Amino acid sequence: MLDWIKNINKEYPDFWKKYQATFDKKSNRYVVLCTETTGLNPKKDVIISFGAVAVVNNTILVGDTFEVVIPQYKFLHDNGISNDFLLESSQPKLSEPQALEKLIGYIENATLVGHRIHFDIEMINESLEKLGCGRVKNEALDIEVMYKRLHDINDKNFSLDDLSTLFKMPKSDRISTTDDAFTIAILFLKLKSRLGL
Repeated sequence: MLDWIKNINKEYPDFWKKYQATFDKKSNRYVVLCTETTGLNPKKDVIISFGAVAVVNNTILVGDTFEVVIPQYKFLHDNGISNDFLLESSQPKLSEPQALEKLIGYIENATLVGHRIHFDIEMINESLEKLGCGRVKNEALDIEVMYKRLHDINDKNFSLDDLSTLFKMPKSDRISTTDDAFTIAILFLKLKSRLGL
């Protein structure tokens, strides 16, 4: 009960207040989001890059993208991951607080789409907590769940490569989170059409 009262009186950062205000109206925008992390534990792992692209009216907006690398050198070293990705990446590099502020400003009230998107959201929520913010409020759609629903499958998981193969998509190098976001966006539009959404 006391935590609830504390949260009512909490003073959030300006970018978070602006984000919350975007939910006064519904959006027709989808943001296809992909994260690269140091591992699969939201409590101890961190995000090292974001890639995202917007979809509106069943069209991937190639000019409406978001990409950033977060140099988390200590965490990479601790997890035995090479720094080469961070050093050689041409994506913009920002600190974690700066990257999260820009990401939140980019997604606004869009519906988030991804492959195992709830993991991405949980990673973002853990990072937002460090900044004294609340949890992401966006609705979310997962392409793996959509595929399972389309084919009434409950006992099997599908990687992004599996889904790309099933939809006979050409193989790409997928060297960044933005490349993955574009792949997910194409799969999302195919699944959205077949499910009649």
